Amino acid sequence: MPENSPCGTFRCGTIAIVGRPNVGKSTLLNHVLGVKLSITSRKAQTTRHRLLGIHTTDDAQFVFVDTPGFQTRYINALNRAMNKTVRQVLSEVDVVLFVVEAGKFGAADEQVLEILPAAVPVLLAINKVDTLDDKGSLLPFIEKIAPRFNFAEMIPVSAKKNLQIDQLLGALRRHLPEQPAIYGEDEFTDRNERFLAAEIVREKLFRLLGEEIPYALTVEIEKFEQDGKLRRIHAAVIVDKDNQKPIVIGKGGEKLKRISTEARQDMESLFGGKVWLEIWVKVRGGWADDERAVKSLGY
Repeated sequence: MPENSPCGTFRCGTIAIVGRPNVGKSTLLNHVLGVKLSITSRKAQTTRHRLLGIHTTDDAQFVFVDTPGFQTRYINALNRAMNKTVRQVLSEVDVVLFVVEAGKFGAADEQVLEILPAAVPVLLAINKVDTLDDKGSLLPFIEKIAPRFNFAEMIPVSAKKNLQIDQLLGALRRHLPEQPAIYGEDEFTDRNERFLAAEIVREKLFRLLGEEIPYALTVEIEKFEQDGKLRRIHAAVIVDKDNQKPIVIGKGGEKLKRISTEARQDMESLFGGKVWLEIWVKVRGGWADDERAVKSLGY
């Protein structure tokens, strides 16, 4: 576990990554870690859990807390639980990284801005700068946002293109406390493989199903067994209504087969061993608006 560095002082601390849904928080975390930890898709509101990602260098350990996108629409028990997670994380960290999308700052961003803490440094990451048609519009955009909060620093980045990520890490390091590393050099998350397996399956559901269905389902790992490097995993996809079940399964089971195949391949890559994966679909009506069901499923 690193304690000293060639640069002298070692820094270590927790960093909350916050922002409205679909600004690229999970993509940013994955690029920093160099491993696909947090699930991503083109659909908004993919992340539902607090997820720890650990990045260790010679002179610092960055303990990132990836949070769900702050929910402002369709507030049910699930969304309330996710917003509670965001608020709780903000009260516990050393630094906050507020992520916005370049050229876009609306009401949903304003609502996140309102819950940012005044007691810890808040850095602004302006993501997706590579998507700006007019690069000259970046400076006026920064000048528009800058007066809204006392940001410690503002850094334009592109998580997808890996632009300015080193500069972002350098800025974050300046605001971390001086202390030894909390985690080992080879650790990259505090979550176990059972949790990661469920998230991988859920990502495939988001990527391969229609626009609405993924928001009405979740994934529960019912059995996780390891025999040497072989993992046997039984996963249940929980849907809200009977008519959603055949959509997940697909004609002749083809959709579920593809979901299973792609999830298994990602698991084998992440876990470094063979995976035997079985997925089936269960109906649990109204689960997303049932406080007890949401809590039992780990939200």
